[in-house]
Amino acid sequence: MVRKQPSRTAPQIPQPGAERGPRQDLRERWQADCFDLKPDWVSIMVGINDCWRRYDSNDPTSAGEFEANYRAILERTREIPAKGLVLMEPFVVSYPADRRAWREDLDPKIGIVRRLAKEFGGLLVPLDSLFNEACKSRPPESLAYDGVHPTLEGHSLIASAWLETAGLS
Repeated sequence: MVRKQPSRTAPQIPQPGAERGPRQDLRERWQADCFDLKPDWVSIMVGINDCWRRYDSNDPTSAGEFEANYRAILERTREIPAKGLVLMEPFVVSYPADRRAWREDLDPKIGIVRRLAKEFGGLLVPLDSLFNEACKSRPPESLAYDGVHPTLEGHSLIASAWLETAGLS
């Protein structure tokens, strides 16, 4: 995105929790992963790891537990003097084919993210809708090689949507 707009200063976007586990761990890490960084913007995308664990480890996270943990994080986040709060929907595309069954678990979590964005005055990046709409004109694996982890094209879609939602495009 920055290469396409050379007059822009490249933002620093740390992702300390990107390679870690599900959201219950995030509550424990929130001080180090967010507060200690003194962010200008707080952007959160959680939910797909919780969904994935249901299907690969028989370790489901109920919608109620997901909401309680997310809400606890957002309550603490109110203390951060950031320019904005951005919540991004978790997403899954229909590749491989077994990912279609994940909708049962993920859709309620997406609804929770949408509701919490409104409740906490955050901006919402509707990634699930954007990815699945984009899959109408290209193979889903071109956006997420395993239905969940974005390819370069998928990352570009996320970045564009985030910048547009934050009013920075």
